[in-house]
Amino acid sequence: MFGSGSSDSGQNHSEVAGTVLMPTRFVWPYGGRRVLLSGSFTRWQDHIAMSPMEGCPTVFQVVCNLTPGYHQYKFFVDGEWRHDERQPFVSGNYGVVNTIFLPREADAIPELFGSDVPDRSNMDVDNDFLRLDAVPQISQAEIELSRQRISAFLSTHTAYELLPESGKVIALDVNLPIKQAFHILYEQGISVAPLWDFCKGQFVGVLTAIDFILILMELGNHGSNLTEEELETHTISAWKGGKLRLNRQIDCNLNSYSRSLIYGGPYDSLKDLALRFLQNKVSTLPIIHSSSPDGSFPQLLHLATLSGILKCICRHFKHSSSSLPILQQPICSIPIGTWVPKIGESSGKPVAMLRPNASLGAALSLLVQAEVSSVPIVDDNDSLLDIYFRSDITALAKDRAYAQIRLDELSIHQAIQLGQDASSPHGLFNGQRCHMCLRSDPLHKVMERLAVPGARRLVIVEAGSKRVEGIISVTDVFRFLLGC
Repeated sequence: MFGSGSSDSGQNHSEVAGTVLMPTRFVWPYGGRRVLLSGSFTRWQDHIAMSPMEGCPTVFQVVCNLTPGYHQYKFFVDGEWRHDERQPFVSGNYGVVNTIFLPREADAIPELFGSDVPDRSNMDVDNDFLRLDAVPQISQAEIELSRQRISAFLSTHTAYELLPESGKVIALDVNLPIKQAFHILYEQGISVAPLWDFCKGQFVGVLTAIDFILILMELGNHGSNLTEEELETHTISAWKGGKLRLNRQIDCNLNSYSRSLIYGGPYDSLKDLALRFLQNKVSTLPIIHSSSPDGSFPQLLHLATLSGILKCICRHFKHSSSSLPILQQPICSIPIGTWVPKIGESSGKPVAMLRPNASLGAALSLLVQAEVSSVPIVDDNDSLLDIYFRSDITALAKDRAYAQIRLDELSIHQAIQLGQDASSPHGLFNGQRCHMCLRSDPLHKVMERLAVPGARRLVIVEAGSKRVEGIISVTDVFRFLLGC
């Protein structure tokens, strides 16, 4: 319901001079015409007006700047005092009230998720790294303690915390020609769109970049019955219905596309959403709400991602008194991610990498078969040059490039160039597309970088040479944090 955060409209309800004030968000998600907040921080005299969230008129919120310490509060909803039964509460002089404890600065984790950390989603990585022999080994008990605290946070916060204050979500009709859908995603700068079936009156699926990858692979198949001209009339529904006959190499991957829509509701806990991501192996989860008991007239509120949930974790524990020992550990000291085996080590799951002269067809096949969102592009020394993302496929809609190329003749180097703005002064290997980290980076730093929209995977590189040592994904982080 509440959590540490920042707001330009935050209200100051403290009279203690020289005390650091902590922006704290309060949420009343149960509807009403007029909702007010009052508490010990207003001496139970002043009432603070709460505002409905854009797109969610039944959810009211306000951000208050509070002093560290223990506070009590209550909601005044349409003339009646109410408390949130889903949050901690006690009986006091003012009846049943909710409680919140904000740690003092000395009690908090020292700026694990600092907002002043410069953006390093490019090729610049630290050459200064932690001495691993100076890091104490963490016990299994400490790992479990951290997991319990993170799990408790995720269980008590809902999908409403993922909703932006404003924004738009694009949905496509299932009867739209697949070619037109391809161009819409490119023009809107997105790679995912929920699908709406007008006849059924409901959302029935999601169109993703992997769909276009499979379609282009089918177009490139010499035995295919699908032609570029047929994309003018071939609908999304026809594609999703399985009317396309794919070759045997990708048949097993198409089975997952016939399943029902995987989605979440605004009242679902963040933990439930995270588990739904992991169990169904999806990268995007539509948040859909219907005020009707039968689920009719659904409203599409948001497209949730694991990165968004991770951002909530980073924001909440930035000033938390509940120390999480695991966050300080370097990623090489905990079982997380996929690593390039050293000489003499038994190899586990391989790290998929390609050279820049590899064909686009090889890259697309690798993305489908390995079920990954991106592939590192490396030189002959396995030093990172660039990354080819699954979402890069939509760039081929530019000037109908997909109709003028052959997947086995176009290199990854050329494919990335096709997607770049012609006016950009940067070349292919300018590094602005690469998200990296070092094996010595603590987990909290890795989490902070993966919380950036679009950074689903970090390439672990060697300091200086940028030789690829492994890959850690946002899915890896959640599997570790939740003990899956």
